[in-house]
Amino acid sequence: MAPQRRRTRRRERKTVEPTGIAHVKATFNNTIVTITDSQGNVVTWSSGGKIGFKGARKGTPFAAQLAAENAAKEAMAMGMRKVEVRIKGPGAGRETAVRALQAAGLAITAIKDVTPIPHDGCRPPKRRRV
Repeated sequence: MAPQRRRTRRRERKTVEPTGIAHVKATFNNTIVTITDSQGNVVTWSSGGKIGFKGARKGTPFAAQLAAENAAKEAMAMGMRKVEVRIKGPGAGRETAVRALQAAGLAITAIKDVTPIPHDGCRPPKRRRV
């Protein structure tokens, strides 16, 4: 008996609305770029680790740039044209991620800093002695 050939259907191109939100979470260890539609449903995401960086290199501005470019290209392939950028965290990849989104071809309508600031919350980690 001949082996059966499986039918593989081509994946349909998903289309999204032309405006969305780019969430950039820049920590000291990594930068995560998530692009959502206006309701908050995830369209695509990327990070320093997903690009292929490991360890301390995930937190570099270059890793953030590549992650933002990757996420922007995927979102643009689905039909997104404009984004509002929301930045969270103190990491090194904050500015480079925004520049990379713009360079990739997405029109940036607004930039907001949504970093959570405690009103005297938890005790911070001890000071590093190097």
